[in-house]
Amino acid sequence: MFKLHLMAFAVLGTLAGLSSTTAQTPPDGKRPDLVRAPLEGTYTIVSGEKNGQAIPADHFKNSVVRITGDVMTGTDREKKEFFACTYVLLNKREPWSLDMKSTSPKEGIDAFGLVKKDGDSLTIIYSLPGGEKPTEFKTKDKQHLFVLKATQAGN
Repeated sequence: MFKLHLMAFAVLGTLAGLSSTTAQTPPDGKRPDLVRAPLEGTYTIVSGEKNGQAIPADHFKNSVVRITGDVMTGTDREKKEFFACTYVLLNKREPWSLDMKSTSPKEGIDAFGLVKKDGDSLTIIYSLPGGEKPTEFKTKDKQHLFVLKATQAGN
């Protein structure tokens, strides 16, 4: 089964070797570049794309992504966690630039991408190690994209 650790580290776990370019927090702890967007909620994955090709829906059927504060967590149909990461949004307008750092299954792996929200749908695209940071919502080599839909409980 495709466990969607494609979502936050191979999603969003098998990532390795990507160097961090995430902005550093200044000593006073204030980050004027960080944005709090209305992303919090519980989402189901409705579609996915990898390296320019659609991912079959049965690979992520009944998978859930929860976003709270600065954390994203994905669970599969058996409710087993397949990824977790912290994230920051770096600009005030959509699409937001997205920097993620895995906390599970592998800790400290960075991924960079874009996210946009349209009603109750959220679209996330990000690069894997060796891939270029996305500039549009269409995957290229070493990039993944997922469309999420908010659940009733998540809104």
